[in-house]
Amino acid sequence: MIRNFLARSFLVVSLFGAAMPVSAAEITSPAKQAHITDFETGKVLFSKNADAPMRPASMAKIMTIFVAFQRIADGQLSMDDKFTISEKAWKKGGSRTFLEVGRTVSVRELLHGIIVQSGNDAAIVLAEGISGTENSFADEMNFWAKKFGMKNTNFRNSTGWPDPDLTTTAADLNIMTTELIRRFPAVKYPDLYPIFAKREYTYNKIRQPNRNPLVYGTAGADGLKTGHTEESGYGLVGSAERDGQRVIMVLNGMTSMKQRSAESRRLMDLMFREFKTYRFFDKGQPVDQANVWLGNAAKVDLVLDAPLHFLLSYQERRDLKLSVQWLDPVPAPIVAGDQLGTLTVDIKGDSRKLVLRAGQDVPVLGMFDRVNAAVKYLIFGAPVTPPIVK
Repeated sequence: MIRNFLARSFLVVSLFGAAMPVSAAEITSPAKQAHITDFETGKVLFSKNADAPMRPASMAKIMTIFVAFQRIADGQLSMDDKFTISEKAWKKGGSRTFLEVGRTVSVRELLHGIIVQSGNDAAIVLAEGISGTENSFADEMNFWAKKFGMKNTNFRNSTGWPDPDLTTTAADLNIMTTELIRRFPAVKYPDLYPIFAKREYTYNKIRQPNRNPLVYGTAGADGLKTGHTEESGYGLVGSAERDGQRVIMVLNGMTSMKQRSAESRRLMDLMFREFKTYRFFDKGQPVDQANVWLGNAAKVDLVLDAPLHFLLSYQERRDLKLSVQWLDPVPAPIVAGDQLGTLTVDIKGDSRKLVLRAGQDVPVLGMFDRVNAAVKYLIFGAPVTPPIVK
């Protein structure tokens, strides 16, 4: 008996029509340094001088906040613990929470003072309360920086106050921010990360607004911090989530608060317009069906080991091709999980192959039914289908 098994190959995703006009976004920015990523995948959406040394200014306070969050998560610190305000903290210039020397203040108030008001005094009080001195606290900041893989960062204080040895990069700040959000999700720690989204905070009868322009109307924005010094210019670390997709943004070196506000809003909106998560197939969802030779089912599902979801730019989505290939028909018996073919993902010549497996068992027909089906197929070309059981 001769059986002809043919290689079957089909394009399973039909993309944009050839006549349809295509316009991919050209992403540029006046920021001197920028690094924007997708939170879930880590995919770089836009980058400019991301590894160039720069001063973090108050964006360094994100690491100060991380250390406090970590101590709280570890049970070594609580939001109601209180620290005494030192003279060093009270005298510190720059942005302030207006703490009064000698008084005590809770960790909850300090976190609000740092996050919402960018208070240098609050950052120093928190550092001294946790580590004894600000220098010792900076050592802990650097411990975590090294652990995260921030290879081009050196912290010197809890505030980001100018120091000749204080340095970082846009890429490193992105790593740090990603770690903070991943380790302290709002659903698990509702009293921590959500502070970043608060628009104002009042301490000592002084109400101060959040300096982050994204929290005032940018859809899904929920953090994080701005920074500014004469040397570094105006910077911002921001994050927003829309429809389950989160973007982490680091910008620095802008010329004014106005430019920082406009550019951060523009780029955040552009990232969500240009990049989308495309869910082609979920786990167990049939990619296609193969014909079965001499089985008790006419077809078998072809499925993937894992979901096939991609975060793609408009242009990448336009250029992407998915094709499946297998030897058809597939001879029974078939066991669920058997490798039957491949799915090829191709974007501009960059290809990867994924295994297609049988979605279910297909037992072989009984002897009489196999002979009957094979004879009918050879004589009449009839499809090899299972017998009808009445």
